[in-house]
Amino acid sequence: MGKLYGREPEQAVVDALLDGAKGGRSGVLVLRGEPGIGKTALLEYAAAAADGAFRVIRATGVEYEAELPFAGLSLLLAPGLDRLSALPGPQRRALEGAFGLEGGVSPAGASGDRLLTGLATLGLLAELAADQPLLCVVDDVHWLDRASLDALLLAARRLQVEGVALLLAARDAGAAGGGLPPTGLPELRLAGLAEPAAARLLDARAGAALTGDVRRRLLAESAGNPLALTELPLSVDGSGTAAAAPDVLPLTSRLQIAFHGQVTGLPAATQNLLLVAAAEENGDLDVVLAAAAALGATADHLTPAEEAGLVTLAADRRLTFRHPLLRAAILQRAPLQQRLTAHRAIGSVLEDGDRRTWHLALAATTPDAGLADALERTAVRAETRGAHGGAAAAYERAARLTPDRDGATRRLVLAAEAATEEGKLAQAEALAERAGARTDSVFAHALLDQVRATAHFWRGSYPAAYRLLLDAAGTDIEAPHAARMLLQAFHAAWYAGEEPVIAVLDRLAALPLAEGDPLTPLARHLSAAVLPALGRPGPPLPPARDTAAAARRAGAETPSDLVQLCGATLILGRDAETIELAAELVAEARAKGTIGVLPTLQFFLAEAELFHGRHRDAEVTATEALALARDTGQHQWVSQLSALLGLLAALRGAEQECADLTATARTATALTGTGSGAAAGSAAPAPGEPWAQWALALLDLGRGRAADAAERLQALTAGPYRHHVGATRAVPDLVEAAVRIGDPERAAGPYERFARWAGAAAVPWAEALRLRCQALLGPDELAESAYRAALDLHDGTHRPFEQARTALLYGEWLRRERRRTDARPYLRAALETFELLAAYPWAERARTELTATGTSAPAPADAPRGLLATLTPQELQIVRLAAQGLTNRDIAAQLFLSPRTVGHHLYKAYPKLGIAARTDLPALL
Repeated sequence: MGKLYGREPEQAVVDALLDGAKGGRSGVLVLRGEPGIGKTALLEYAAAAADGAFRVIRATGVEYEAELPFAGLSLLLAPGLDRLSALPGPQRRALEGAFGLEGGVSPAGASGDRLLTGLATLGLLAELAADQPLLCVVDDVHWLDRASLDALLLAARRLQVEGVALLLAARDAGAAGGGLPPTGLPELRLAGLAEPAAARLLDARAGAALTGDVRRRLLAESAGNPLALTELPLSVDGSGTAAAAPDVLPLTSRLQIAFHGQVTGLPAATQNLLLVAAAEENGDLDVVLAAAAALGATADHLTPAEEAGLVTLAADRRLTFRHPLLRAAILQRAPLQQRLTAHRAIGSVLEDGDRRTWHLALAATTPDAGLADALERTAVRAETRGAHGGAAAAYERAARLTPDRDGATRRLVLAAEAATEEGKLAQAEALAERAGARTDSVFAHALLDQVRATAHFWRGSYPAAYRLLLDAAGTDIEAPHAARMLLQAFHAAWYAGEEPVIAVLDRLAALPLAEGDPLTPLARHLSAAVLPALGRPGPPLPPARDTAAAARRAGAETPSDLVQLCGATLILGRDAETIELAAELVAEARAKGTIGVLPTLQFFLAEAELFHGRHRDAEVTATEALALARDTGQHQWVSQLSALLGLLAALRGAEQECADLTATARTATALTGTGSGAAAGSAAPAPGEPWAQWALALLDLGRGRAADAAERLQALTAGPYRHHVGATRAVPDLVEAAVRIGDPERAAGPYERFARWAGAAAVPWAEALRLRCQALLGPDELAESAYRAALDLHDGTHRPFEQARTALLYGEWLRRERRRTDARPYLRAALETFELLAAYPWAERARTELTATGTSAPAPADAPRGLLATLTPQELQIVRLAAQGLTNRDIAAQLFLSPRTVGHHLYKAYPKLGIAARTDLPALL
C-alpha cells in the first residue's frame, strides 16, 4: 500500500474503529467524498492495519446497466458460506435463496420479506467474528445492487457487540454517476488535502519533471484531490509542460481524459481485453479471457495493462481496475458497436442464467421474443428473492425487446408495479405513464392507478391516493382485485377523513366477494368494527379470533394477511382481542422471519397494552418495533411508534423525552421521499400526528397546564382525525382539561360523540370512562353516583391507570365536598397505582390531594419501584426470555440480534437485578 499524505486525522478515526472491534465492540463508518479524494486509499490502510489481527472480507460495487439481485452481497459473504448452518433456519434459508444456493428458499418465498436477508447478513457477520475480530470493507457502496445495499445497511444498523468493524466508502447522493443517499450511520467526509500534503504527494509522484508554473497549476487544479495529483501529471509532456484537459471541464472529466490517454497507448488487443473486463461486472478472469478471445485477445495481452498499473490480479483470479473512473473511462471511450460486441461475447461464455440473459439483452439492438421471455423469467426470479428493483429493470428491458405491443405493455405494467414495491416512486410513475399511453385495457389502467395511488400515499397525498384507488376499484374488474384496492384505499381514507372511510366501506360491502375468498371475512369485520364507531349501522362484530380463523381457512397464510384485523379490533374498543391476536401474530412473524410486518403488528399490540395500563410492556414492545422500523426504512411506523413512545414518556412526566419523540414523529415521514422523487416540504401531517398531539396534551395535563392541554385536545378530538383510535380515547382527557379551566362547553361535542361510541362499543371500561366524563360535566348532584358506578365498572377490566384516574378525580371531588375522611382511601389507592406505573405527575397530584385531606402522604420514591424498572426495554425483553429457559442463540433468533449482543445485555442486567446468573431469573420474575 502506498504512503498516505495528510490523512493522519482520518487514519486515527479508522484506528479507533479497529480498536473497538478488537475489544468486542462493533462499529460502522461510511467514508464519503468525491471521486479520487482518497476513500479507497483509507480502505486499503484499514485492511493493512487489520492484517493478522482480523479476518478481512471485502467487496466493491460496480457501475452496471443491469441490476443483479444480491450480486454484491454474495461476493462479500462468499468466504463465510461454510458458516451458514449456524444461522437460525429462516435466516439460513433466506441467504441460501438470495444467493441461489441449492435447497435455499428465497426470502419472499420463505417469509414474504427480503429484509430477513439483512438480518441473516448480521448473523453471518457475527459468526465470522466469533473466533477473531472481523473487518468488512466495501468500496463504492453506491454501486451495489439495491438488494445487497439494503441487506448490508440493515445489518450495519443492528451491529452492537459482535467485534465487527464495517467500513464503507461511497460518493454523495447527487454525485455524477450516482451516489449514496443519507444512511443515518456514522460518517467521515473526506476533503481535499491541505496544500503542504498535496505538494508532498505531487513531488513524490512527479519528482523534478515539472516546471514551477506547471507544478503550481496542477496543485491549483487538483484542489487537493489525491487521484488528480497522481494521474494528471501523467499527461505532462517531456518538457514539463501540462497537456491536461481544459480546466473548464469538471475534475472528474479531466481525470477520465487522463485515463483515456493511458489506455490509448496500449496494444489494440489489450484495449479490447480491458473493454471486456470493464463490461464484466465480477472481475472474473476466466470469464474475461474466454469472452475476450472473441475479440482477438489472449492472456498475454493482459501483461501491458498490468505493467502500466491499470489493473491488478488478486489471488482469487479477480481483475481489479486501479480506480473506478478508469473502468468508466474505458467503457465511455469505446464505440457503441464494440460495447455491444463485448456484452455479446460475455453472454455467450456465461453459464449463469440471469447474468447470461442480461449481457445478451444489453447487446441486443432489435426486438427478440425469446430473449424478452428469458428476461421476464429473470424478473420473476428477482421478485421471488424480494429484489423488486432488479425485477423492475428486467421487466422494462424485456418490454423493449418484446415484438408485440400488448406483450410489451403488460411488461411495462409489471415493471411499474415492481418499482412501486421497491419504493422507486418516480420511476414507477414514469413507467405507468408509458404503459398507460399504450393500452385501452381497463384492468391495466386500474393497476396503473394503483401504482400512482401508492406513490401519492407515500408522499402524504392521502386524498389523491384514496380517490385513485376508489375509482380504480369501481371499474369493470374482478371482485378480488377490487377488494384489494379498496383495502388499500381504506388505509389512505383513514388519513383523509370520515366520509372517505365510509365511502370505501360502502363500496367494499357491495362487492360480490365469494365466501371462499380470504378477503371476505376481513372485509366484513372491517365494516362491523368501523361503521358503528362512526355512528353508522353495521353488521354484528364477530370475535377477531373467529374472523382470523375463517380467513386462514380461506387461504390467508401469513401475519401480513391478518395485520389489518389487529387494527380494526381497536377501533370499536376490543383491546383484549387485539392483545391476544397481535401477540399470536408477532410470535408467528418471529418464527417465520417476516420482520417487515412486525412494526405494524407491534404498534397495534403496544396500543392495546397501553390502553390496559401495561405501560412497561407497551414501552418494551414499541421500543423494539421502533428500532425495526428505523432499520427497515418504514418511516410511517417510525412516526407512529415515536409518538406512542412520546405518550408513554408523557405519562412518566419525562418532558424532554416526550418533546424529542413527538418531534421525531412529526418529521419521520420526510425521509420517504429519499430517492423516490417525492416532493420536498409536503404539507401533509405525519401519520403519527394524532398520537403526538395526544402525548403533548397528556404531558400538559399531568403538569397542571390544563389550558394548553384543552387547546391541543380540542383540535385533536374535533379535527379531521377525530375518528382515529387515539383521538377517540383522548376525549375523557379533554373533558377533564375543559372542566379544570372552567369551560366544559369546549368538550360538549366530542363528549357526545364519545358517548355514542361507548354505546356502540358496549364494553364495561368504555362505559366507565363515559360515566367519569358525566361526573365531571355535571350536574354536581349526580357526580357521586356517576363516579361510584364508574369505579364499579372499572373493577375487573384490568385497566389500572384509568381506574386510578377515576379514583383520583372522585377523591378530589370528595375533598372539595369537605368529606376528607371519605376521600383518603381513593386518593391512597390512586397514589399507589400511579407510583407502581411510574406515572409520576399523576402520583404527585394524588399526593398533594391526600396531604390536603389532613393526613401525611408517602414521600416520592427515589427510584422506580421494583428491580425490573431499572432495566432498559431491551434488557427487560431479553431477561424475560432468558427466564423462560431460552438460550442466548434462541433469544437472538427471536429478537433478530446476535447471540453475543444478547449475552452483553444479560451481563449488564444481572448487577441491576442483584443476581449472578440466569438460573436466578425464574425466581426473580
